Amino acid sequence: MTSDRPFFITTPIYYVNDLPHLGHAYTTVACDVLARFMRLDGRRVRFLTGTDEHGQKVEQSARAVGVSPQELTDRNSTGFREMARLLDISNDDFIRTTEPRHIRGVQALWQELERRGEIYLGNFAGWYSVRDEAFYDENELVDGKAPSGADVEWLEEENYFFRLSAWQDRLLAYYEANPDAIAPRGRRNEVMSFVRGGLRDLSISRTSFSWGIPVPGNPKHVIYVWLDALVNYITALGYPDRESYDFSTFWPADLHMVGKDILRFHAVYWPAFLMAAGLEPPRCVFAHGWWTVEGQKMSKSLNNFIPPKQLVDTYGLDPVRYFLLRELPFGSDGDFSHRAVVGRLNGDLANDFGNLAQRVLVMINRNCEARVPEAGALDAPDTALLEAARGLPKTVRTHISERAFHLALESIWRLVGEANRYVDEQAPWVLSRSEPERMRAVLYTLAEVLRHLAILVEPFMPGSARKLLDQLAVPEASRDFAALAHAPLVAGTQLPKPEGIFPRFVEEPAD
Repeated sequence: MTSDRPFFITTPIYYVNDLPHLGHAYTTVACDVLARFMRLDGRRVRFLTGTDEHGQKVEQSARAVGVSPQELTDRNSTGFREMARLLDISNDDFIRTTEPRHIRGVQALWQELERRGEIYLGNFAGWYSVRDEAFYDENELVDGKAPSGADVEWLEEENYFFRLSAWQDRLLAYYEANPDAIAPRGRRNEVMSFVRGGLRDLSISRTSFSWGIPVPGNPKHVIYVWLDALVNYITALGYPDRESYDFSTFWPADLHMVGKDILRFHAVYWPAFLMAAGLEPPRCVFAHGWWTVEGQKMSKSLNNFIPPKQLVDTYGLDPVRYFLLRELPFGSDGDFSHRAVVGRLNGDLANDFGNLAQRVLVMINRNCEARVPEAGALDAPDTALLEAARGLPKTVRTHISERAFHLALESIWRLVGEANRYVDEQAPWVLSRSEPERMRAVLYTLAEVLRHLAILVEPFMPGSARKLLDQLAVPEASRDFAALAHAPLVAGTQLPKPEGIFPRFVEEPAD
């Protein structure tokens, strides 16, 4: 997977009618891990997130609290910027759909679609969900509601339409020619089944409210919020200027990461809009699963939408990042429970990795004058452990390329386990008295393994990795994947005083 090819990854832009919660944190952290991994692997990365700020739902919410839609979006968009800072997200850009650059790009795409005959004016009559900002056929309703459970209303108004029905065969051909365009495989099958079932032309404007981007040449219409929102992925790259550095370098996107509830918009409507405008579709849309909380679906009525700040304040930043991507196969649904988080925190982090790092660094501090020891002659167990560490990047790279974060972390923790067993078997605290030269070889081996572990874990837990690399005195310029093979620890390098990296989680006593 190592390549000079640029890498463009996006979160969905988050709807400002919500406040950030566990689901938003999950998607954003996953994208951040991929972006950081690709940078460490030598790729030029563009990582985009942002907020979706138009639509009837925002207009209604603003009216309910007595502010303008712009005031509401300004306030709520800030919450998502703060979430990115809180979670140590390394995004390169944050786009808002109320920005002039976005409005200009959306109107330009509209005009291009119109010029190519892909848009016509007609009359819409059908079911519409304000909450989902989506249209539904009669046969999609479940007990008179949208598949999501949202209320629907019968809507009749003059609308512009996109000729989606004309793209059915071309979309199916695109999916067949690009088997990785939709992932995981089960989601791909869902999309293809939906498209094979027949596509109807899509209403892409509204006249019943005004909070949106005006249709060029007919401002009594505003552009449908999903057409507006999806275009952020190219307006953030400078569209309609296709010759701009960002657009020419990074489009098509390598990965749009989305929740499974918005897959249809990204895997059906978005590729059709793009191809209809003469643009390449994204290389992959990956739809992940949903979290429940303590066995219950997240809902406002249950008041179990966990704010990211509450998670970080309770467990710490890196333990939260680790748990989200270690606990379940990415793409599947999972349950967030206090017991599971504490189990990972105290087991995987404090007992396994944290204890390994602390034992090794303390022994070097006490027995090697706080300097990287001389390797000297290495025995078979040393070589075996070092070879396991040197082979690990290839394994992790393969899992990351498949978005199998949990398997990447499992493979890293297997090396943690091997290193802990090696410490117990070699007993350097005994060697310090009987065979000091052998002790130094063992401690050098362990320090080198820690260097590998710290660099490989950096995308997942950047703060903890930095702390460990600082304690190993690894130069800033030697912390990428290329350095794993070419920049081993230098004997004699002075090391700082050891500090714990993963403290145990201790329950607060009940009042």
